[in-house]
Amino acid sequence: MLVEFYLALIIPVYLTATVLFLIRALKGPTIPDHVLGVDLLSYNLAVLFIILGVFFREPILIITAIPLALWICALDIYVAKYLERKVMGS
Repeated sequence: MLVEFYLALIIPVYLTATVLFLIRALKGPTIPDHVLGVDLLSYNLAVLFIILGVFFREPILIITAIPLALWICALDIYVAKYLERKVMGS
């Protein structure tokens, strides 16, 4: 019962944040702005997986959030490497 109350408070905040992150990802004037928007959307999705996993008592949702967060970090490293050297690949 308490979980449903907090979930009802959290969902509008996540929807608002998602819209703002999507605007940043689509309208960002520079490449780092686009990357930041995609990163924030992905981290928001990972946290939403964890919240839904707790709410539905499904541990698989929590487990899938961990590789998603690791892929986001790998994206950050790859884009930072590209922006530093302007070379794609190894």
